Amino acid sequence: MKSRFIHFSFLLLATIVVSCTNPSKKDQTFDALASHIDSTVKPGTDFFLFANGKWFKEHPIPASEPNNGLWQLIQDTINAQIRNICESSAALKDSKIGSAKQKIGDFFFTGMDSLALNRKGISDLKDDLERIDGIKDMNGIVKEAAYIHSVSGSPLFDFWVTQDDRISSKNAIFFSQGGLSLPDRDYYIDVDPRTVMIRDKFIVYVANIYKIMGQDEATAKKSAAQLMKLETALAKAARKREDTRDPLKNYNKLSLKQFAETTPNFNWSVFMESTGLHNVDTVIVGQPEFLRSVNGFLKSYSLNDWKSYLKFHLFSGLARYMDDKTYMESFSFYNTILRGVKEPKPRWKRVVGQTDGSLGELIGQVYVNEYLPKGTKEKLLEIGNAIKTVYAERMKNLDWMSEATKKKAIEKLNAVIMKVGYPDKWKDLSSMQIDRSSYVHNVMSANKWAFNYMISKYGKPVDRTEWNMEPQTYNAYYNPSNNEIVVPGCNIIVPGYERKLADDALLYSVIGGSTFGHEITHGFDDQGSKYDEKGNLHNWWTPEDSARFYKKTGMIVKQFNGYIAVDSLHINGSLTQGENIADLGGIVMGYEAFRKTNQYKNNEIIAGLTPDQRFFLGYGLAWMVNERPEAIANQIKSNEHSPAKFRVLGPLTNMPEFYQTFGIKKGDPIWRPDSLRVKIW
Repeated sequence: MKSRFIHFSFLLLATIVVSCTNPSKKDQTFDALASHIDSTVKPGTDFFLFANGKWFKEHPIPASEPNNGLWQLIQDTINAQIRNICESSAALKDSKIGSAKQKIGDFFFTGMDSLALNRKGISDLKDDLERIDGIKDMNGIVKEAAYIHSVSGSPLFDFWVTQDDRISSKNAIFFSQGGLSLPDRDYYIDVDPRTVMIRDKFIVYVANIYKIMGQDEATAKKSAAQLMKLETALAKAARKREDTRDPLKNYNKLSLKQFAETTPNFNWSVFMESTGLHNVDTVIVGQPEFLRSVNGFLKSYSLNDWKSYLKFHLFSGLARYMDDKTYMESFSFYNTILRGVKEPKPRWKRVVGQTDGSLGELIGQVYVNEYLPKGTKEKLLEIGNAIKTVYAERMKNLDWMSEATKKKAIEKLNAVIMKVGYPDKWKDLSSMQIDRSSYVHNVMSANKWAFNYMISKYGKPVDRTEWNMEPQTYNAYYNPSNNEIVVPGCNIIVPGYERKLADDALLYSVIGGSTFGHEITHGFDDQGSKYDEKGNLHNWWTPEDSARFYKKTGMIVKQFNGYIAVDSLHINGSLTQGENIADLGGIVMGYEAFRKTNQYKNNEIIAGLTPDQRFFLGYGLAWMVNERPEAIANQIKSNEHSPAKFRVLGPLTNMPEFYQTFGIKKGDPIWRPDSLRVKIW
């Protein structure tokens, strides 16, 4: 399912417990914060490496991963639990047809059956490829594009059904720019050496995919060059990613008749009927100029060009679920070239991840019953409510916001819905057909179910109880149209360290700041601030307050523009500003809430560290991620989140308490003068 303006943030867990016993030394306690410190680095030189450097030295990035760190360790633990669910389900001989364990077991079995996969090759897609070859006109292209949207990828444009930004109680149809095989438009346009290399490698990858589909070498090279030409045209017609961040500019509601008149070469009636949408009256278009360009391309490129384009998008989107040769072509480009990963994960990890991705709702039901501790919801709500209380206090005392806008801001804050742990009701996946005949068909069936579920929302009232994550998903999000934050239950567990909770310094820096504080702040970042307490796109600010707000957000854009992440690539401060604002707001709120705890008030020293030291080191631990240069470069060009290092340095260097705690002074590399320190919420 596609989602719009939903902010996802990697989280750390609430119960970080790092104690172990050396039998030769009585009650000797191991502390993660103290043990990870690299004493060869001064805090004022690079606090990120000071806090985490020793761990990085002792744990190099595995060849099968783009990074290594706490996220990976915790995800590995969750994957091991899901593996148990998958393997035990696959071993059952009498599962009821249609039950959760039958579907989980059969899906996992087909993914693990490498002999069958290699024997079949690409034969399971033979009928689909032949159908595309048989297309006779542009209506056939339109119909096939709709089909591929439902099972594999997003050719031509992005498309989804979700809440109307201005009427959050209703579902609407959205179209926006898309249709690319590389992660972002800039990969087709930029001329830096790394990007040029990636483009060259991409053309080789595309040609290899066409050869796997049966073309001879000369024809495959020609097809690849033509696809690159077509996608480059799409890329040049698209807005820069940072220019798509304004939801007001992305909201262009048109009647279906108006939309059809602006794009007459595309038969929208055929597309709607092919997707299962009926009686469509209006659509919302994110970037109208892009769709107008697509309309022109439908004439300027031949029918054969479009057939070749659709075959590639169908096949490339499903390449990972077929034989080893096809899988490795996809892996070599999208993982090795783009992200620097040297070798694939073991098959079981890949299949566990895909089973969870496709059947996450079913996995979640088993996971909650078998792995999630009781009391998870209550503990998460306790910390979340503490953060909301602090947020309200700070809002009331803001010196840059008028009383009228403060009132609206607090109304919105009080209305924030916190969904934690797991949903009270589960989605009905009974219509999804899963068996042991074909792995790629099982993936397509799951994709088709998710697509149809999305389509079914059109014309129905919005279900505000719905979750868009599963309880075993190590992540969280804020949805501005619902004015809600969602924190799955697995974010409270560290497998193997269940014997006690971490101290409050960790709890409030990690789950208080990096989770609840971060997600709540998304309701007041450069995008979320445009939605009111009911989730409607509505300006609730006075003009003067808006001007002051954007002056402050402009400062954080400038701050992050100055960071060089890898090679000569600077972070894109405009693209990442929403996440950077949320990181800053989150850690400030986490710190304020921590100051109310007994640990802080009593100045408890743990492992030789003061409460303040533990809090800020805890925030460093939350982003303890060592990333490959290739992965960082890919992230800079295509992701709204800053690299982990700068998610630590950026927010902390705006907090005077951080400087005081570690004695950071003028002249230190990370020091920032008062005039440049950003304070928003």
